[in-house]
Amino acid sequence: MARPATIANDRQAAARSVCIRLAGEDDFDGWRDAARSLAAAEVPADAVHWQVGDAAGDLFASPASEALPPGNREIRVSKRFIELARGVLLHRDSERFSLCYALLLRMAEQPALIDDRADPMMRRAEAMAKSVRRDMHKMRAFVRFRSVTDESGDHYVAWFEPEHHIVRANAAFFVNRFAAMRWSILTPEGSIHWDGETLREGPEAVRGDAPGDDPVEAVWKTYYASIFNPARLKARAMLKEMPRKYWKNMPETALVGELIATARQRERAMITTDRASMTGDRTATLTALREEATGCTRCPLYRDATQLVFGEGPGDAAMMLIGEQPGDQEDLTGRPFIGPAGQLLNEVLAAAGIERDALYVTNAVKHFKFTPRGKRRIHAKPDAGEIEACRWWVEQERALVRPKVVVALGATAARSLLGRTVTIGRERGRPIELGDGATGWITVHPSYLLRIPDAAKAEEEKARFLSDLKAAYALLG
Repeated sequence: MARPATIANDRQAAARSVCIRLAGEDDFDGWRDAARSLAAAEVPADAVHWQVGDAAGDLFASPASEALPPGNREIRVSKRFIELARGVLLHRDSERFSLCYALLLRMAEQPALIDDRADPMMRRAEAMAKSVRRDMHKMRAFVRFRSVTDESGDHYVAWFEPEHHIVRANAAFFVNRFAAMRWSILTPEGSIHWDGETLREGPEAVRGDAPGDDPVEAVWKTYYASIFNPARLKARAMLKEMPRKYWKNMPETALVGELIATARQRERAMITTDRASMTGDRTATLTALREEATGCTRCPLYRDATQLVFGEGPGDAAMMLIGEQPGDQEDLTGRPFIGPAGQLLNEVLAAAGIERDALYVTNAVKHFKFTPRGKRRIHAKPDAGEIEACRWWVEQERALVRPKVVVALGATAARSLLGRTVTIGRERGRPIELGDGATGWITVHPSYLLRIPDAAKAEEEKARFLSDLKAAYALLG
């Protein structure tokens, strides 16, 4: 094996035997540090052997500490590439480390490559990142906790089988959403445990390590059956969003076969049921839900807000609008969209020929988040944990109202609706099929229009907002 001094004189020869050993399958930090050093030394992508942990490596590869020549080339890439790489490196593809490093070298020379959807390497990376995002969404959607009792009290345990290396990356979501619970999620990739204060990692598990049914599941099955809407049934879409591989972990899926089989019969019964009675029942249930929500302490926002601001509108509204959060005036009155943004919304709805009183209007976050500035309270953007904490209430509103079209106004509302970070420019103005059979539609929040300083630009964006609302309303048929 060549000595470092010799390798430094022959970079290409040295590069053929560079070995990088990463701490784990999802070791992004280790990959990033190594990739930075490799790129600085101008080591080509096909000259690097990546391996994880104690896995067997290339017999002829030398550790980077021995084989890597010094380098001072400065590498700069966009934040978008870093985010893309974070996703790709969670994929199960064994070539992901090499792919990202090859892209890094190309990005350093071609910054515009990040926007080239025709490039085969970029397409592959985007597809891998998308698959990882979908797997993370599945974990968040299909994990079902079972209650067990130990010496410290209630402990909730779940089983999940990820397709990619997402367990650690998804841990923060569950910590934020179930901060007050003691829980464990067991997977073949490893386990994570939260005791209310500290997150710990554990070894791999098997399905038999997780408990079976518990008494809570009977209640959940009853609830699921009650909100199942046969008129909205789209079996193909349901299977796409809830693949059969996850059914064994979910108590409600034991009901799916019968619910599908009797869907047509139940749909006819719904049609013949007196609509006024149905609406009255929904309105009464929404009222009860609103009363329950007034005591919500899922996130710290309740401490400083004047009151909770719940949604309002008909219990059978065909369209639902979801905003960001209450503003100053909404916080004082307890009603959504009555401040400047609400007045602008009313104006645009009227221009679109849409009656606000026929809509159910709510917010992704139910308490006003603000920063004091003298006697004024300045709006502050809700964070991911606050959105997730309040998402439960929005989901209950949707389950009860059962709107055909759900319009998300702004990025916060879109995140609440879809359960992921959303770029408005990419998702705006197109129908999105939701898991419950409804259609989602994303546009800007009216407060965005109020912040545009240029009058001509503001009118242009207002016209586009009007067009978005008309198009969403047209989806009702």
